[in-house]
Amino acid sequence: MNLIAVNQSDVCQKNSCPERSVSLSVYVILYVAAAAVSLLTVFGNLLVIISVSHFKQLHTPANILILSLAVSDLLVGVFVMPLYLSWVIESCWIPGPVLCSILKLVSFHATSVSVYTVALIAVDRFLALSFPFVYSEKISPTVICIATLCNWLISLFYNFTLLFINGNFTDVTCQGVCISMVDEVSSLIDLVIVFLMPCTLIIILYTHVFVIAKRHATAIRALKVHNSTENSKNRFSDKSERKAAILLGILVIVFLLCLLPYYICSLVCSYDNADSLYVRLIAVIFFFLNSTVNPIIYALFYPWFQKSLKIIFTLKVLNKDSSLMNVL
Repeated sequence: MNLIAVNQSDVCQKNSCPERSVSLSVYVILYVAAAAVSLLTVFGNLLVIISVSHFKQLHTPANILILSLAVSDLLVGVFVMPLYLSWVIESCWIPGPVLCSILKLVSFHATSVSVYTVALIAVDRFLALSFPFVYSEKISPTVICIATLCNWLISLFYNFTLLFINGNFTDVTCQGVCISMVDEVSSLIDLVIVFLMPCTLIIILYTHVFVIAKRHATAIRALKVHNSTENSKNRFSDKSERKAAILLGILVIVFLLCLLPYYICSLVCSYDNADSLYVRLIAVIFFFLNSTVNPIIYALFYPWFQKSLKIIFTLKVLNKDSSLMNVL
């Protein structure tokens, strides 16, 4: 994803490091807020990673994808968010060209992995509801792990190539800025590959998912009370699948809402002045805040995450065979 994708001739601006225009107290408050958001992102996603990794009941295909999303969100919280928030507060890039190059690759990689992980989540829910028997037989945790690994490796290769061919690792960055240099053709290709294609897939699949979920709900309401025990189990299973689809749908909707400001800004914002660049930075930060929100969504809507948190915070996770504890 082109976090700040521009043409080479539009990058270097004069006076890119203006003097601080706010009081020291406001300056300190901004840094405290930035640190709080970054720490919340890191610890929230660490809890998701620990929960899904430790408890064997959570080793399901859908949760493996949530684990992948949490890892990419963790990268954002550890490497990307602190540096970008610092850039916004200072209105100047201070760390230098080496960290700038690393930041470009990590930010591009983590965000594109997030986009395609959410797309994989949509595919997983669509298959689970549309073809339940095929899904239970063919889609195992191993299959999802392979798909997730391919997502990470392909994303790393793609983003490294995109940045390298545009001189992001060889050209000296402009003083006071850390802008990803991407020409117009590469920017258009990236827009299609990392935004339009996966987001279109997500919207189409989740439209089908909710139609199917509604159809299942209507069918279940039509069942009579004296159905057999086996049918009751099937109804419970269908209900669980629909609930998972709805909760993951919330995750996807929040994700898309966080994604849109950046791409809207990409279409309408110019680089004629520092204000436009600042607006783009804010749009990028808004996108990164999705990494902070995701664990909060899990905590609010996922009972298994709530139970996992209780076990972790009470240190019962340190007990022998704690991985076998019931969290569902």
